[in-house]
Amino acid sequence: MRQITLKEAQRKLPDLLVMVSVGENVIIRGDDGTAYKIILLNRSYPKFGSAKGMIEISDDFDEPVEGFEEYMS
Repeated sequence: MRQITLKEAQRKLPDLLVMVSVGENVIIRGDDGTAYKIILLNRSYPKFGSAKGMIEISDDFDEPVEGFEEYMS
């Protein structure tokens, strides 16, 4: 966790945002002793269907596996 003063935060805001985006905690301390935490609100997630065409399932996927016949009922 990184703690910095308000004046330093004003000078380094872009750098602080990058740090937060990669998971680091940043606390800003005001001159009067107040503390503020910068947090990441939105995190992007993969879109549904974005892996389409990247996985192939063989034609015999549902066929019984050799040697496991006794477990199938």
